Amino acid sequence: MKHPTNPFRGQSCGGALPGSRRDLLRSAWNGFAMLPLAHLAAQANRGSGESDEPKRLPHFTPRAKSVIFLYMDGGPSCQDLFDYKPRLVADDGKPFGTKMEPTQFNNNGNTLGPRAKFRQHGESGQWVSDLLPHLGAAADKLCVVRSMVADFSEHTNANYFLHTGHGLQGRPSMGAWVGYGLGTQNQDLPAFVVLNGGLIPPGGVDCFHSGFLPAQTQGSLFRMQGDAVANIAPQEPTRALQQRKVDLVQALDAADLRADGSCDALEAAIKNHELAFQMQSTVPELVDLSGESERLKSLYGIDDEYEQTRTFARQCMLARRLVERGVRFVELTCPSTGHDRWDQHSNLERGLGDNCRMIDKPIAALLSDLQARGMLDETIVLWGGEFGRTPFAQGRSGRDHNPFGFTMWAAGGGFRPGTSYGATDEFGYKAEENPVSIHELHATVLFLLGIDHEKFTYRFGGRDLRLTDVYGRVITPLLA
Repeated sequence: MKHPTNPFRGQSCGGALPGSRRDLLRSAWNGFAMLPLAHLAAQANRGSGESDEPKRLPHFTPRAKSVIFLYMDGGPSCQDLFDYKPRLVADDGKPFGTKMEPTQFNNNGNTLGPRAKFRQHGESGQWVSDLLPHLGAAADKLCVVRSMVADFSEHTNANYFLHTGHGLQGRPSMGAWVGYGLGTQNQDLPAFVVLNGGLIPPGGVDCFHSGFLPAQTQGSLFRMQGDAVANIAPQEPTRALQQRKVDLVQALDAADLRADGSCDALEAAIKNHELAFQMQSTVPELVDLSGESERLKSLYGIDDEYEQTRTFARQCMLARRLVERGVRFVELTCPSTGHDRWDQHSNLERGLGDNCRMIDKPIAALLSDLQARGMLDETIVLWGGEFGRTPFAQGRSGRDHNPFGFTMWAAGGGFRPGTSYGATDEFGYKAEENPVSIHELHATVLFLLGIDHEKFTYRFGGRDLRLTDVYGRVITPLLA
């Protein structure tokens, strides 16, 4: 999908304005007054070739309307959670039985078996660790991919790759692509929201960036402590006065556009001012959970004795409220448990236990809540991190990074429930049956949103770029 060439794109937003300030305001008011009309026209003409919006999407009938990405920062140890290997149990503490690839720290020890027992759950017989009892009870909702592979074994590059399909900084995040292609279903909220539990991943906020897409497609960061959105609170005593202030700022911005031509940053600022003004009334109601039933809040774990469970529970409930209101893509980052994310290079048992305690009840409740509301069929819930962990110890009590074979799972939105796909070897080390790349995961998610990943492109730097670069295919066995 090509983006129309714009001769002004990339030019400076600066430059002196002609005439007096009175002339500026007089000329700007007409331009500003036309902005809402232009926005409505762009929406109406979407796909007609008469606007800068992408060609009409979806390309075909979508199965899902939105995505909730439960991002497990650091790389969860799948051999301890979803990928049961009897050989690891039998060889625990023994010298590792096959060749070791170079690792991040090259402090490799013996075979390290799972730190908890596994059980089969539900009619599907999914193997889930006892560290995740609530998710085990929800096993028949899960589509578990046990053969994921990644291209990088270092956090920053792996995070960029997971989020943007490219291992270097500067590409648009998957959420930005989805928001650009499908827009928001609620003009008072962003299309792409990141619920910051407290930990921004290695790679920083560029994991949620718009890259070369229009700037307003980047993720909007919501906080779990204090004001949900920075600087969103009204600065004036009355809404009318606040509106006049916004009108003046936008009039000046419009004058800059008239004088200097198109500028992505300024156009995004204008749209963000409009959106921020609307969010002043919508966000307080959105984040106020007092209207939710006490039974449901308890199901999520909002009253749990563990603080990190309470935080993640609020994130999960807020994610449901966001997609319920038409937000297209919601990503959750993890709260801090006092350990290094899911990155257990040592003290594996305690780190895993705290992390699992944090997410288990809230995620299971999210799946149940979405299903009860008839929303799970149209909402993709995606779980995973940037890579996995080694089946042999780092030192005595940790696991090092492993991009060669790991687990991610999805639920709802057209993914086949109660399914296991692919497999790692007998040690849970390398994908050996139906390996799935990050590009293929992205292609499959886009497909369920009604988007052909090969046609969904943006012209930049002389190339038609896409989320999946020049790779990927839809993994049809994962589809219901």
